[in-house]
Amino acid sequence: MKNLLYSDLITSINQLSIEGLPQERKTVLNTLAECIQKKRDKKEVCNLKFLCTHNARRSHLGQIWAQSMASFFNLSSFYAYSGGTVGTAMHRNVSLALEEVGFSIENLAEKENSIYTIALGDNLPKIIGFSKMYDHSFNPKSKFCAIMTCSQADEGCPFIAGAEKKIALTYEDPKEFDGMPDALEKYKERSDQIAVEMKYVFSQIKLKK
Repeated sequence: MKNLLYSDLITSINQLSIEGLPQERKTVLNTLAECIQKKRDKKEVCNLKFLCTHNARRSHLGQIWAQSMASFFNLSSFYAYSGGTVGTAMHRNVSLALEEVGFSIENLAEKENSIYTIALGDNLPKIIGFSKMYDHSFNPKSKFCAIMTCSQADEGCPFIAGAEKKIALTYEDPKEFDGMPDALEKYKERSDQIAVEMKYVFSQIKLKK
C-alpha cells in the first residue's frame, strides 16, 4: 500500500532507529502496543489520548507522532488526541520542531491559545492542535487509552473517566529550556525521542492476525 505521508516526513521516519531503546522502556511501550493490537484484533476503533499538565508540549508531540506512525505503518481505524489538566497553549517550538522533519503546519488563529492544523500528507486528514482540558468535547469521552506523558499529570489524575486503560509514559519537559539559545534543539530532541518510541510501538502491531 502506498504511503501517503509527505516524502520528507517518510525520510525522517526512516532515519529513526528503534534499536537502542532500553528493555525497561520497551516494557512500557509494549503495554501500549498490546492495547492497540487488542483493538485491531477485535476490529474496533482505537483511540489514544495523550495527557500532560498543560497540553502544551509533550502531549501534542505524542498525539502527532502516534497519528503519523499509524499512517506510516498503514494502520486504519486509529485516532490520537491530547489534553491537559489545565488548558494553556501549544508552544510555538513544538510546531517549529515538527516542521523541520516534514510536517506542514498552519496557524489558523493567532491568539493566546492558537489553533494549528498539522498536515501529514496532502491526502490525509489534518490534525487540529490547540491546548485543552483532557475532557474537552473535542476528545473522546470513553473507550480510549490514556497515555500520561508527565509525572505530574499521572500523579494528579489517578483516575481518568472513560479510560479503558491508563499508561504512564513520561518524558522530561523541554519547557525548562524556554528562553535559552538551544531551546529549539531541546524541543527537537524531545520530539525525536517520542517519534522513536511511537515508531517502536507501531512496528509491533500485526496488521493481520
